Amino acid sequence: MRRILVDYSRSYQSEKRGGKAGKVLLEEGTLVFKGRAADVIAVDEALHRLAEIDLQQARLVELRFFGGLSIEEAASALNISPATVKRDWNVAKAWLAREMKSGKETNG
Repeated sequence: MRRILVDYSRSYQSEKRGGKAGKVLLEEGTLVFKGRAADVIAVDEALHRLAEIDLQQARLVELRFFGGLSIEEAASALNISPATVKRDWNVAKAWLAREMKSGKETNG
């Protein structure tokens, strides 16, 4: 699902489609996508960096953000406790938000 959304975002963001993009919020289990291609790509790039630091957190973000899994579903998929999912989810969201903010300041 992540690859499909990223590929679609890249094509949506291309100049022939206007290249306009909005902001994607990391809402639990929700991906509001239309018009937000650049941020989906930014999340994907940040996830690659997160995976180098903490693979479990990166996988959790994929399951929750791109897959729409609940805390309990993600815990089951990763074979960890819901408490660990909640803790890792909060850390990963904060890390991604900081990473994406610093990326926008560098590029913008």
